[in-house]
Amino acid sequence: VPQEIIESKIFVIRGHKVMLDSDLAALYGVTTKNLNKAVARNMESFPEDFMYKLKKSELENLRFQFGTSSWGGRRYSPYAFTENGVSMLSSVLKSHRAREVNIQIMRTFTKLRELLNTHADLRRKLEEMEKKYDYQFKVVFDAIKSLIAVPDRKSKRIGFTAKERRGRYVVLA
Repeated sequence: VPQEIIESKIFVIRGHKVMLDSDLAALYGVTTKNLNKAVARNMESFPEDFMYKLKKSELENLRFQFGTSSWGGRRYSPYAFTENGVSMLSSVLKSHRAREVNIQIMRTFTKLRELLNTHADLRRKLEEMEKKYDYQFKVVFDAIKSLIAVPDRKSKRIGFTAKERRGRYVVLA
């Protein structure tokens, strides 16, 4: 499974990076119902910091992020699995595909964690260098900070806008 696909299925909910049961089931090649049955049979292996059921407000927020009007007909709120919960799934689902996909998912979580740490380390080192050097490098540091900073998303206007001023046309009688 390509790492980009796994990354697109990781969400931050309640301050944790999680994956939803339906996304995991699709990656493992099983139905969501069967994945949830396997979890239900081994519920003691999934404490609340490994897996939890989404609240209605969290589900609505995800629907908004997906840009869809419905969740696809699910009757129950999905389960969200943290990194530890995903690793625990490999002991519950014993297929070869489940183990292979789990390895990829763990690598993706590790890559994301390293990426966040590298970004924080870079910012800290930059601040240390800025304190060390004098004013002549301020422009350079400001430029680097602007490259590191997360850009604000400004919405673009959609549609046609006329560049003419109103009232230019004369009605002939």
